[in-house]
Amino acid sequence: MPKETIEVLVEGGKASAGPPLGPALGPMGVNTKAVVDEINSKTEAMKGMKVPVKVIVDTATKEFEIRVGTPPVSALIKKELGIEKGSGKAGEVRAGDLKMDQIKRVAKTKFGDDSEPFINQVIGAARSMGITVGEGALSTDEKQAAKESTVQVKEEAKPAEGEAPEGEAKEGEKPAEGKDAEKKPEEKKDEKKPEKGKK
Repeated sequence: MPKETIEVLVEGGKASAGPPLGPALGPMGVNTKAVVDEINSKTEAMKGMKVPVKVIVDTATKEFEIRVGTPPVSALIKKELGIEKGSGKAGEVRAGDLKMDQIKRVAKTKFGDDSEPFINQVIGAARSMGITVGEGALSTDEKQAAKESTVQVKEEAKPAEGEAPEGEAKEGEKPAEGKDAEKKPEEKKDEKKPEKGKK
């Protein structure tokens, strides 16, 4: 049976019959309200976040299936802490601190399970973002340091985007030249030996 898939990004728990869903579903003759209600029911826990959703419609029977994706763990952690970015210097500057109940909530949202293996995945992701676990709220100084590290990383990233290839090439050339300088005489020697043998 012919099936059509509509992929949309909706705010968790706030899908509506307006664009982009309504206009896409309308021509298919599907009960738009039923689709919207099911999407909202399935994305309720992700309020305030953009959630990828697939609506698979059987064009013959008008039946539909909703598949809800989940944002990355890092996005769920940031939402949980109410921050925009992790630390630009993980291990040096803290960007936030998660409590165990928050970690369990993220694991449940992302994996549908808050057992130890999933909790460990969330903790690992948090640490890579410069977010500690159970160490307490950030001090005023730490908050300032986190902001500064984010700004610094942004500034470093800007020239890196335009100039990185050249900069990297220049940095890479220095050791490369040294290696080549070492290899070239050897290569020449190797080349000369068979040449001498041929002569």
